[in-house]
Amino acid sequence: MLKPSSNRKWTYADYCTWPDGERWELIDGVAYEMVPGPARLHQEIAGDLYFLLRKCLEGRPCHAYPAPFDVRLAERDEADDSITNVVQPDISVFCSETNLDDKGAKGPPDLVVEILSSSTSGKDTIVKRALYQRHGIPEYWIVDPETRTVYQFVLEAGNYAEARELTAGGRLESPTLDGVGFQIDDLFR
Repeated sequence: MLKPSSNRKWTYADYCTWPDGERWELIDGVAYEMVPGPARLHQEIAGDLYFLLRKCLEGRPCHAYPAPFDVRLAERDEADDSITNVVQPDISVFCSETNLDDKGAKGPPDLVVEILSSSTSGKDTIVKRALYQRHGIPEYWIVDPETRTVYQFVLEAGNYAEARELTAGGRLESPTLDGVGFQIDDLFR
């Protein structure tokens, strides 16, 4: 096995050979190690948000998946082993089983959520946002624990519109997933 951090373009086939105890993401063939592990506040928010989403999705065909959950985003007709984009969003929501398989998902979710941390904020706000837009993910939420803000990006004509900035006292409503919404204060208790 080659060390994932060496300078080359990686694929999903390579990714599958890396040690189970390590977490990595691939974006355009570049390997990003996911260390250190998420902070306690990050995990509290992830758990609360997952709970809120599960509650909103109850009785619907949609499913929320918390990290680690591999989402493979193929370019054109890439074979599974050749895929160069494998991400583990903090939460991803799929409303069709078409893109789901035993390995996770191959294809874009309906909603992706990333919770910022000091080690991932640049990747989440710039690199992943561009990746998610390019792959047509209809809705992307960036949660900032420090400012207690949710930035909601919605795809319009192939591009994310300017983010809706939601803070204390506000309510987040998903235009992509009817009936999915909650008070921002419920997320940042």
